[in-house]
Amino acid sequence: MSSRDPVSLPAPIQELVESLIAMPGACAVALGGSRAEGGVDARSDWDLGVYYRGTLDTTRLSQRGTVHPPGSWGRLMNGGAWLVIDGTKVDVLLRDLDVVEYWSDRAETGHFEVDALLGYLAGCPTYMLRAELAWGRVLHGSLPRRASYPEPLAVTAQSRWRFSCAFSLEHARMRAARGDVVGAMGQAAKAAIEHAHAVLAGQRTWVLNEKRILERAGLAELHALFSQSLRREELVDWVSTVRAALGVDASVIR
Repeated sequence: MSSRDPVSLPAPIQELVESLIAMPGACAVALGGSRAEGGVDARSDWDLGVYYRGTLDTTRLSQRGTVHPPGSWGRLMNGGAWLVIDGTKVDVLLRDLDVVEYWSDRAETGHFEVDALLGYLAGCPTYMLRAELAWGRVLHGSLPRRASYPEPLAVTAQSRWRFSCAFSLEHARMRAARGDVVGAMGQAAKAAIEHAHAVLAGQRTWVLNEKRILERAGLAELHALFSQSLRREELVDWVSTVRAALGVDASVIR
């Protein structure tokens, strides 16, 4: 986990951090999201990751708002709470440290899986947990350092995401041929995200989520394609245009 300069926290956030680390089972509290990356803007909230082992007593957290307990958001996102403190949005995200270490170690050898999570178009890769360790900044406690991007992961992630992109585009083409506007555009959008994942894996760049992933991968021009008003009879040609923009060979999965 990053050892950059110490983070200066507003008093209410500091008080929350101290309350979180005092929860039985908690091992560390880390700052994540845009504030950890250094890309803060007017819409930035606070993302606080609570890493725990075994069981976590969330009584202190539940006194501040509704808590989604460990496991309720799946094996990766785990659980957490959405809070508002002095008018500021704070997302408290629970992380099972045993699960984090397992998938971080698997990423070292190039192995990963992709989970279907709410809010994700292309799904969430299990190496996201290692990306959080690489980008996050420990506020209290200690966490294993996992900053480097494993070379085996760069190879397997590129291959898998490129295949997924081609597969999604083929389904976009088939749905377009049937006049399925929503299905065709949905599969094409999924393909764009998958291609961005492949590009960033090739650059050995960690991906925390899909926010601004097209911009990070140098694919911002794709937004214009998805802003067009299309008639059903234009869908097939439109999907071909998206495929060309992504540089994907139509024969990859045929």
